Amino acid sequence: MTAVSVAGEWQLLYNRFYRKLTIYTMQWGRIDLSRHRIAAAPFGGPVAAIRDDSKIVQLYAESARRKLLIFNAAGRALASAIWDRPGGRLVGMAWTDDQVLVCVVQDGTVYRYNVHAELCAPQFSMGKECFEHGVVDCVFWGNGMVCITERFQIFCVPDFKNPVPCRLSDPGIDEYPLCVAVIDPQYTMSGNVEVLLGVGDHVLLVEEDGVQQLGVGVGPFQKMAVSQNGKYLATFTHDGRLLVILTDFSKIIFEYTCEADENLRLIRSSLAEAVETCIDAAGHEFDVSRQRTLLRAASYGRAFCSQFPRDHFQEMCKILRVLNAVRNHEIGIPLSIQQYKLLTAPVLIGRLINANHHLVALRISEYLNLNPEVVIMHWACAKITASPAIQDSALLEILLDKLKLCKGISYAAIAAHADNSGRRKLAAMIVDHEPHSSKQAYNAYIVNFVPLLLSIEEEDSALVKAIESGDTDLVYLVLFHIWQKKPALDFFGTINARPLARDLFISYSRYYKHEFLKDFFLSTGRLQDVAFLLLKESWKLEKNPMASKGSPLHGPRIRLIEQAQKLFSETKEHNFESKAAEEHAKLLRLQHDLEVSTKQAIFVDSSISDTIRTCIVLGNHREAMRVRTEFKVSEKRWYWLKAFALATVRDWDALEKFSKEKRPPGGYKPFVEACIDADEKAEAVKYIPKLTEPRERSEAYARIGMAKEAADAASQAKDSELFGRLKLSLAQNAAASSIFDTLRDRLSFQGVY
Repeated sequence: MTAVSVAGEWQLLYNRFYRKLTIYTMQWGRIDLSRHRIAAAPFGGPVAAIRDDSKIVQLYAESARRKLLIFNAAGRALASAIWDRPGGRLVGMAWTDDQVLVCVVQDGTVYRYNVHAELCAPQFSMGKECFEHGVVDCVFWGNGMVCITERFQIFCVPDFKNPVPCRLSDPGIDEYPLCVAVIDPQYTMSGNVEVLLGVGDHVLLVEEDGVQQLGVGVGPFQKMAVSQNGKYLATFTHDGRLLVILTDFSKIIFEYTCEADENLRLIRSSLAEAVETCIDAAGHEFDVSRQRTLLRAASYGRAFCSQFPRDHFQEMCKILRVLNAVRNHEIGIPLSIQQYKLLTAPVLIGRLINANHHLVALRISEYLNLNPEVVIMHWACAKITASPAIQDSALLEILLDKLKLCKGISYAAIAAHADNSGRRKLAAMIVDHEPHSSKQAYNAYIVNFVPLLLSIEEEDSALVKAIESGDTDLVYLVLFHIWQKKPALDFFGTINARPLARDLFISYSRYYKHEFLKDFFLSTGRLQDVAFLLLKESWKLEKNPMASKGSPLHGPRIRLIEQAQKLFSETKEHNFESKAAEEHAKLLRLQHDLEVSTKQAIFVDSSISDTIRTCIVLGNHREAMRVRTEFKVSEKRWYWLKAFALATVRDWDALEKFSKEKRPPGGYKPFVEACIDADEKAEAVKYIPKLTEPRERSEAYARIGMAKEAADAASQAKDSELFGRLKLSLAQNAAASSIFDTLRDRLSFQGVY
């Protein structure tokens, strides 16, 4: 191509040259744009077309039913769907930044489609007023929209991700504006959408809080377009002028008419700038041969410009390889370099995989050193969806061959998709092949993997994996899931073979599921553990405030203890527990009878000794003897208990009579101690002389303050240590101290002390 023909493609506008390129010959066949409503996505995205029902058109060899058609930017068909949406005539249609096609019908209902012509989100309404009065026009931006009703009221959806319509201020007009434009909320001072209405010779700026009049006398405007950064407004006036104005109308940047501009662009002589210009020009060029020519020129000039950075040239080569790949008519995304930089490579890759161009997306990811995980994962999920006829084992091999290309990819997410697609066996096979580079990575994988196994009813595998991770919370998650799903015996069998799961289940059930835990212990032959649970239940009944005064709650308590005793008796290792439980039940039953007969809640849960003493204190000697006999209380212990009980009620005659019944088996010390404890010295003196041990007599006399008798008894004991200790204890009594000194001197003279 000659230089003249190339230069002839460019047209001067103000101080910039522009040209119009033909990138593709559209492949959509007999589509007549004049008969269709068209929506083209930005950044070389897809094109949507639907027959315009506001026009009377001749139908050729086509159905009377309208179709929503979606093409790539080269006109290659991607998808189609019958348009059967209710709500009246289609008023507006546009693509969002996320490549979702938004369609608005006359009654204000909004429908959303993906690039495969599938409804991808629930429909919503612009509100009651839009429904009643009808929508006549819509204007879209990135992820939002404003619509105008037949009564010239304006409604807005700031974000389609959270579609909550709101009403803007009343513009106060009685006819439809000449043109409409919208300033994206992210570029306004208020942070809210601003709508520009071309009305008469000026513009109305409408927002939620009010209406402003701008640019009076500059119009009328036939068309308006806001720059991508929201700073500038390009307008076309009724008299053929193109104006670029600041969006606040404070300044006209330039005005262009059809007259020739005599300004010529000067060629810069700087070599570095020339190289830079060639590289930039190559980036803006769509023709591959011209790209090569410009880059060769830049490369040649760069050889004579040592200061020029190499990175710029290399980066441009990378960008052009990517752009040329996606501009191919098979892909059909004719991005300019500015659009590519705004869109970014990851977003472009996302759009490629969404259109099922996985191979191109993978090669671009590898070429740009981007993580290919998102590409391979999307491909794997799409492959599963598109391969219902391939057997699980064969499909698994295909998937694993590609999955190994990306380290760290989540097999669990792919398995989840397989399960959602009805291929549960394949899902289990996939997750079982996930590699792990470290224990930490394995645990992170398990956290995601175990819930997936549960969702595909692989409970046993889920439990094994959870136990391997050592994460008790994860094990509990699996346990509770299996608990709800399986019969009790199957559940018991599952956990009994796995110590960690079994122990966690037991720990939980001890607090919350006693009955279920008893069933588990019985099913596994752990009778002693069931017995301990029964005892614990009896202790809970003991703490019940109603368990008093012969309460019927004592009956269940006793039965629980008796059941525990029977279970303990089944094992040789628990003879002590069996005997103790038997004695406890017998004592409770006897104490219960005593409370019923005495009508006093003072017996239950006291010891055998306290029960005997209480009976004697109450004068119920017969019952005291019964307790003694039932529990084989020794005679020596019996004397101690009865002596103290009689002293408690100060029945000294009965105490003396009791002491004379026969010689006490342990001596008279219980009688002495009982009297001293009751602070009855006179009664104690009756029994102290009967103590056989001089040492005991001496100490007893000393405790009741009888120094001389204590000293005499101590001298009989011939114990110097006792002598000194007694003197020290009676040191405050001068007479007693003198007695001990005299006695000590006498004993010393005799060679005893």
